[in-house]
Amino acid sequence: MSTKTAFSLTIDDTDIAWLAIDVPGEKMNTLQAEFVDQMQNIFQQLDEKSSVLKGMIVHSNKPDNFVAGADVRMLESCKSAAEAENLAKQGQTLFQQLSDLPYPVVAAIHGPCLGGGLELALACDHRVCSDSDITRLGLPEVQLGILPGSGGTQRLPRLIGLLPALDLVLTGKQLRAKKAKKLGLVDASVPESVLLEVAKKLVEKHSAKKRKPKKVPLKENLMTNTNLGRKVIFEQAAKKSSKKTRGNYPAVPAILEVMRTGFESGMNKGLNIEAKRFGELVMSSESKALRSIFFSTTEMKKDKGADADPVKVIKAGVLGGGLMGAGISYVSVNKAGVPVRVKDVSSDGVLNALSYSYKLLEKQRKRRILSKSQLQKKMSMLTGGTDFTSYKNTNIVVEAVFEDLALKKQMIADIESHTNKNTIFATNTSSLPIHQIAEGAKRPENIVGLHYFSPVEKMPLVEVIPHETTSPQTIATTVEFARKQGKTPIVVKDKAGFYVNRILAPYMNQAAFALLEGEEIERLDSALLNFGFPVGPITLLDEVGIDIGAKITPILVKELGVRFQGPDVFDQLLNDGRKGRKSGKGFYLYKGKKKQVDKSVYKLLSLSPQSKLSEEEISMRCVLPMLNEAVRCLDEGIIASARDGDIGAIFGIGFPPFLGGPFKYMDKIGAKKLVEIMNEHAQKYGDVFAPCDGLLTRAGKEESFY
Repeated sequence: MSTKTAFSLTIDDTDIAWLAIDVPGEKMNTLQAEFVDQMQNIFQQLDEKSSVLKGMIVHSNKPDNFVAGADVRMLESCKSAAEAENLAKQGQTLFQQLSDLPYPVVAAIHGPCLGGGLELALACDHRVCSDSDITRLGLPEVQLGILPGSGGTQRLPRLIGLLPALDLVLTGKQLRAKKAKKLGLVDASVPESVLLEVAKKLVEKHSAKKRKPKKVPLKENLMTNTNLGRKVIFEQAAKKSSKKTRGNYPAVPAILEVMRTGFESGMNKGLNIEAKRFGELVMSSESKALRSIFFSTTEMKKDKGADADPVKVIKAGVLGGGLMGAGISYVSVNKAGVPVRVKDVSSDGVLNALSYSYKLLEKQRKRRILSKSQLQKKMSMLTGGTDFTSYKNTNIVVEAVFEDLALKKQMIADIESHTNKNTIFATNTSSLPIHQIAEGAKRPENIVGLHYFSPVEKMPLVEVIPHETTSPQTIATTVEFARKQGKTPIVVKDKAGFYVNRILAPYMNQAAFALLEGEEIERLDSALLNFGFPVGPITLLDEVGIDIGAKITPILVKELGVRFQGPDVFDQLLNDGRKGRKSGKGFYLYKGKKKQVDKSVYKLLSLSPQSKLSEEEISMRCVLPMLNEAVRCLDEGIIASARDGDIGAIFGIGFPPFLGGPFKYMDKIGAKKLVEIMNEHAQKYGDVFAPCDGLLTRAGKEESFY
């Protein structure tokens, strides 16, 4: 029996049992296989008191979480699908024992209640949760390439109905307390201070073990209770999810199969197939890749970026009220909770930044995520003006002005004269080397690059770019500030393109070359969507802006060489007013949310489209130079590790997560095989495909990146 006692049972003087969960030595409660014996011991104690007990309350002794899920490390130790299947069956048995107790059992939930934690709560007769902002309920297993394996696929639809259950399990989305109450997932949402009291009242109210059947809307009832209705629901769900995943995530069809079996053949058969598919998915390459991302991001949360302690950011400044500046201001106020002063050359710019944040916060208010007073409080933290009033006490100033070296240097001079000697100057640049921006600065140790991706509130990555004399404390403070903004920061070396744009450029170039050779726009985009990218390369160029691409390319060519030279089409496109989505036309035409290929672009570039390549040939042609460049970045120390390179590519440009990132993907192919593939492409398409020295060396030594 484990020495790690995570479950403790007490019985109060009113004959109500209290089962407390508190995993020792861990910040979060997670369910672990070694706790099975402890729970059997608890059930034995309960059995002995069964005749006197009125009910039981399951709660957490942690101050900020119920159960955050099963411990993912358990899955790593599974050597076969049968072993993983057995893990699921253990969980199913345990929760069935909980469900079979002859008196009401109430889960009192505060903080995250996810995955196995929610499956535990679903096995209880009733659930009550705190209305705190940190309370979240969900089954996010699909994000790890698996499905809920301890009864979640069977109990959830029986509680809240098939349609909302499918939505939750297929997306892995997490519900706040209000939404959970509305869906019937919890019986009540109450202030944390009275949570246990309300749970106790629920036990007393339902002293006889009776569950009220879920009131399902008539329309859904008609659909889920007929064979034809269910057939339509599952076919539509399969069609919708297939369009999104493009067959790259095996967990999705498995979830549909398991939930359908449970509905059509009963819960026992549903549980059997749930455990079986769980076991198979745990051993799939897709789940292994997704779990590696989970472990990497967890590890990175502990990484300070430098050997120094960060300074707490109490106040921030943002230079520029454009799209980037407005987004940076919003995440600083909304996520980091840091007051921000926006400075722009015009009042319109300041107004734009304020209005940008207000619109996003107002959306949250309408969805009842924020109250009116919370919105007002956040907006009061955001101020602005056309001068440097109240900049003296800022800890960090993030500059988000145009990509112009002289302008950025002027910003440094202004900040150095209007702030204190410790104020960090973080420049948001996508291409200009930081050491060039820092030239001539009085306090170069305070200058660092902080490269956000657009739109800032949605993109999870930032690159932190120190130059040679940036101080360790500046790096650590900037990394911590970015993390507070809800970002995953990676520290990269100060060289043109940094990491993300440097590996993205050759990928985009090859898509453009293929277009000029006659491949159709939709076909190019479709090939890379099927490969697993969230958007195709041509759409991405339109989204980023053709004008931005035109600025970045010459910098990369000048600093890194001719392999970054793309086709010479930018001038033709820009002279025709094609900047991409922001100007309403690029390769596509944009009207509101609608977009369609602008076929007149073929005439403009003197092309007659006729696809010659297969989808696989198109995607490999685009991806191979990206892989080559990623290896160069690792060997030149642009990134600190293969782990950082994988996270940077997945979070920065949407490299397919189920492949685990460029380095995991190269390990899967094998260096030797990859060199052969690249040499074949080099013969067809030129030297840009020739494998770099780092790949050749690893192929010769049969080395991997991990």
